[in-house]
Amino acid sequence: MTVAIDRATGKRRGDHPGQRAPRPGRLRRSFQKHWYAYAMITPVAVVLGVLVLYPLVYGLYLTLTDATSLNTARTIGVHHIDATYRFIGLDNYRDILFGATAYDRFWSHFLWTIAWTTLCVALHYTIGLGLALLLDQKLRGRTLYRLVLILPWAVPTFVTVFGWRFMLADGGILNSLLHTLRLPAPSWLEDTFWQRFAAIMVNTWCGVPFMMVSLLGGLQSIDASLYEAAEMDGATAWQRFRYVTLPGLRSVSSTVVLLGVIWTFNQFAVIFLLFGTTAPDAQILVTWAYYLGFGQQPRDFAQSAAYGILLLAILIVFTSFYRRWLNRNDQQLAI
Repeated sequence: MTVAIDRATGKRRGDHPGQRAPRPGRLRRSFQKHWYAYAMITPVAVVLGVLVLYPLVYGLYLTLTDATSLNTARTIGVHHIDATYRFIGLDNYRDILFGATAYDRFWSHFLWTIAWTTLCVALHYTIGLGLALLLDQKLRGRTLYRLVLILPWAVPTFVTVFGWRFMLADGGILNSLLHTLRLPAPSWLEDTFWQRFAAIMVNTWCGVPFMMVSLLGGLQSIDASLYEAAEMDGATAWQRFRYVTLPGLRSVSSTVVLLGVIWTFNQFAVIFLLFGTTAPDAQILVTWAYYLGFGQQPRDFAQSAAYGILLLAILIVFTSFYRRWLNRNDQQLAI
């Protein structure tokens, strides 16, 4: 069946004057208009689905089972052993949060993880802000100072941590220096208190440069006329810092603090490379989850996956409350 088109009007012959040709759907119109964008993001979406979404869904499924290294499918030589683990619902979460050993296996590590994250982010921000304020001044050799201070961030983390591990060993440079000064040498890698102290020290060394660079960029974006007006009004250095610098850094600070909390909460490399699995009381949640899944026998895949889901849930809750708190403060300032 053919349809004749009136060249003068561009309409099909036989159509009523008020009748319009059917328009394509919204999704089809969007694809026709932005097909190049869809073509560019498709590979990224596929990669994220394979590397992130599938492991997340599979890990969530494992948390509902009793999977261990003894009952999962495996091949020994030419023999294949089928999986025998079973579905147990929310028993893993109940055991982790409220079981007989819940404090030793979860809550003690959770409290240490909160303390670790709070102290590290506070030190990152405080020291990074101080260095950013210093480098924002007109100093001779300022470029050289920036290069030197950014080196801990440029060096790969595992190189930095291994260097600190050698320095903190019993015969390392720090203890040798303390012996020379006739001061007691702590057991950095053996005693629980000093293990935690060393972990915070090393992570602070690794994290300060990022804060410094981010806050330095924020400082340089503040309008200099604001400082001039405040100085003309007789504001002291502290008042200029409190009422000009800190409000000017608000947007940058909120972002870097959020990123710092997420990265520090999940900071696997520093703890694992510094202590391995030999410091159970210094393990944060993410390294403890690794220990359960890969550092003990039998390996408890279900419990390890449950820890991962709990970590994700904690960060989602924190992020939502943090953003809501920031929005509320912004509204109050606007009023």
